[in-house]
Amino acid sequence: MFLKNTWYVACTPDEIDAKPLGRTVCGEKIVFYRGAEGKVAALEDFCPHRGAPLSLGQVCEGQLVCGYHGLVMGCDGKTVAMPMQRVGGFPKIRSFPVVERHGFIWVWPGDAGQADAATIPDLHWANNPEWAYGGGLYHIACDYRLMIDNLMDLTHETYVHAGSIGQKEIDETPVTTRTEGDTVVTSRFMENVMAPPFWRANLRGNHLRDDVPVDRWQVCRFTPPSHIMIEVGVAHAGKGGYHAEPKDKVYSIVVDFLTPETETSMWYFWGMARNFNVKDTNLTAQIREGQAKVFSEDTAVLEAQQRNLLQWPSRRLLMLNIDAGGVQSRRILDRLVAQEQQQQPAGVAHPVQVA
Repeated sequence: MFLKNTWYVACTPDEIDAKPLGRTVCGEKIVFYRGAEGKVAALEDFCPHRGAPLSLGQVCEGQLVCGYHGLVMGCDGKTVAMPMQRVGGFPKIRSFPVVERHGFIWVWPGDAGQADAATIPDLHWANNPEWAYGGGLYHIACDYRLMIDNLMDLTHETYVHAGSIGQKEIDETPVTTRTEGDTVVTSRFMENVMAPPFWRANLRGNHLRDDVPVDRWQVCRFTPPSHIMIEVGVAHAGKGGYHAEPKDKVYSIVVDFLTPETETSMWYFWGMARNFNVKDTNLTAQIREGQAKVFSEDTAVLEAQQRNLLQWPSRRLLMLNIDAGGVQSRRILDRLVAQEQQQQPAGVAHPVQVA
């Protein structure tokens, strides 16, 4: 269950630099590539000739050439040419609204007539020289909503990430949850604690002592369809915590774009934007490596959880106080999906003729 009339991160620019990329987003098989003048294009990954995936082809002079029989596609989904063949009557395949912005390729898998590039999230750090960013991509065999639950309740850090970002004070500190329209915010503030290994390394990365007590914060923000930004950091205790001066803290935004592939699989675009010591590329690489380890631990748990849920689909799950962020996020998603489905006309099948 997912929204379609919205923007999702489909890929990163480097993924389509050398050749077309086939990727499924919300059940739609799409091929992404660079068309004329390097502009990104997105078509359904289906050659109208024999149904081969267009992503197996190549880009030649800004046009997508099918790797099976050489049929040439325009960025609008219209067949441009084919060796020894008139193509005027060839059916037009579907094209998808696609935008390159903030270092990501965004796609709208729903009704193209409703797509509005102005609604792509504004990532204030993306093009700001006072910020540095490093991230990656995981393919995870789980319902994307399980990851929403995971990120909107960071209590699991004590257990899943004990060797990096976990600490017992997470369990001992209450979390607050609030909704702001269609946004859900969960917050946890820990005072006068010792920083765990990941944050000790970041303190050193900002030339701060790592062997003194700190104040630590986690502020998670969910916005539909599945974007979660988490403000995280530590400051030397007594210096103002979240509001401490930059010289006394390390502050970052954990970036989480969750893009559904199918009902039980997803693409997870993860990263961290920071506003300290931004020119240190070694630090960026170190943080990326640390994050990758953390998220690989999440991946193992979530995929095992998904297998269990598929095996016992009728089992009733407990809901605890710490689940409030995920519960509220799912309620918003349920409401928006129901509204979209009520407004959506019955789909029309595309006939496929094979001679």
